[in-house]
Amino acid sequence: MNDSAPRRARVRAPELTGKGGWLNTGDHQYTLADLRGRIVILDFWTFCCINCLHVLDELRELEEKHRDTVVIIGVHSPKFVHEAEHQAVVDAVERYGVEHPVLDDPELATWKQYAVRAWPTLVVIDPEGYVVAQHAGEGHAHAIERLVEELEAEHEAKGTLRRGDGPYVAPEPEPTVLRFPGKALLLPSGTFLVSDTTRHQLVELAEDGETVVRRIGSGARGLADGTARTAAFNEPQGLALLDGDVIVADTVNHALRRLDLSTGEVTTLAGTGRQWWQGSPTSGPAREVDLSSPWDVAVFGGKVWIAMAGVHQLWAYDPAADAVSVTAGTTNEGLVDGPGTEAWFAQPSGLAATPERLWLADAETSALRWVDLDGAVHTAVGTGLFDFGHRDGAAEQALFQHPLGVTALPDGSVAVADTYNHALRRYDPATGEVTTLATDLREPSDAVLVGADIVVVESARHRLTRLRLPEEAVRVESVAHRTQRAATEVRPGKLRLDVIFQAPAGQKLDTRYGPSTRLLVSSTPPGLLLAGEGADTDLSRTLELDPAVGEGVLHVSAMAASCDDDPANEYPACHVHQQDWGVPVLLTEGGADRLPLVLAGMDEEGTAAPDA
Repeated sequence: MNDSAPRRARVRAPELTGKGGWLNTGDHQYTLADLRGRIVILDFWTFCCINCLHVLDELRELEEKHRDTVVIIGVHSPKFVHEAEHQAVVDAVERYGVEHPVLDDPELATWKQYAVRAWPTLVVIDPEGYVVAQHAGEGHAHAIERLVEELEAEHEAKGTLRRGDGPYVAPEPEPTVLRFPGKALLLPSGTFLVSDTTRHQLVELAEDGETVVRRIGSGARGLADGTARTAAFNEPQGLALLDGDVIVADTVNHALRRLDLSTGEVTTLAGTGRQWWQGSPTSGPAREVDLSSPWDVAVFGGKVWIAMAGVHQLWAYDPAADAVSVTAGTTNEGLVDGPGTEAWFAQPSGLAATPERLWLADAETSALRWVDLDGAVHTAVGTGLFDFGHRDGAAEQALFQHPLGVTALPDGSVAVADTYNHALRRYDPATGEVTTLATDLREPSDAVLVGADIVVVESARHRLTRLRLPEEAVRVESVAHRTQRAATEVRPGKLRLDVIFQAPAGQKLDTRYGPSTRLLVSSTPPGLLLAGEGADTDLSRTLELDPAVGEGVLHVSAMAASCDDDPANEYPACHVHQQDWGVPVLLTEGGADRLPLVLAGMDEEGTAAPDA
């Protein structure tokens, strides 16, 4: 071992296995031995997860800068049943512009081998095939880049670094008019405006829903105001009419944009282009406040409400004040009703307004929810993060699977784009019943009313599909699912929770403005936790679990801020690392008495770590 190299815990990396095989490799099936000599970053992700999509974007610059030494491999590890379908993974890889190899692991085999507990998780493997770091959540790209530079120098000196082209092979582009469209809007002229998400454009289609009238945006991923030809978007989604213009949720740009329908001119309405982090302002002048993955927009009560999927909240833009602010949600992920300031959401992704209610599709809880005129949040259908399926009937037992869109119908009911069930569903508040309007759609993500018809955005078939609203619902077989992750067996009574965080090399915890860490713990059901609930600054905590409850979910949210450790630098660069875990637990006498969750670094207490 090179004496000048930093000492690190090193564990031999388990082999990469996945029943679905490899994507983006030209059909080549890789092993870790094939990648020896390269720095390998495993990105454990699932395509429903907004934090995973954030990490894909965080890694793009690192991927480009170190293309000859680093191989990023996405290990797709599904949460929902639909995500275990191979074609759905193929679609997601194209939809989100993933430009590295992806291993499709529908049975979570590699996830289990690497003891992963959260989406997203990043694992760094050195050129000799040893795991040297693990990071959960977002905000780690800078730390990983610093580690990559250390590994490059260390293994260049040892002669164990191999440079060259990586294994990525780009798929052939498909010549369709739309490519994974997200949302649609019926314009006053009778034409449709569609967010052509994967091509970073808006497309106006004629009344037939097929003929292109015009395209808005250059088609290149970016953030630029300008004409229909020169403006740039980054995976735009939601659309809403406001004073004759269209408001666009420009998702990956973390911005709202305004489209002048008459001229095609695009301007930025809200957001800075930077992603919101804990501690950022939650209200203020619209173009001075950071946003986080706005997914849909709707006008309700004179304001533009925003489904802020990236932080599990609802925000609003006030046109009169030209300002934005949080309207509901705490940033905790889950399903909790009540006043807006106390409610929890999980990736709100679809909005539809009526005079009395703002309906929303809460994707990760597979729920249909609504906000009343007083700002209080209610749930119509859905129970939480881990129950989903396709079941009609009374709302309290009906099930959806990751719905992304909701549409108000003339009779006061709503249509739900039940995305992962490939269905259009209907909820009637008058009867409290859920029915199925149509099946055999492919990842429907939105729908708009046109007279007696409903036009559905069939995202994974790259088209709009017109359906007659049926008098009677289609009958479907009831199916119920739970997330397939195995529960962690823990001992009843005292459980030590350790969130592992090691500041990146050359950095230290940022304590200039008070504590630099935060740990928030809660449970479903609430009675699972007898002690240890709530927020504190220590990343270790003793929990007490009620033996009478038996099983449940521990919700753990951790944040740590680190800054460059250079006394000579008056303005050091600082970074926020954060992750939310939902850990299903089963209480058994032989279970573990310690639950380690890695935010950044290695859990050396729980792992034998021989140095090779």
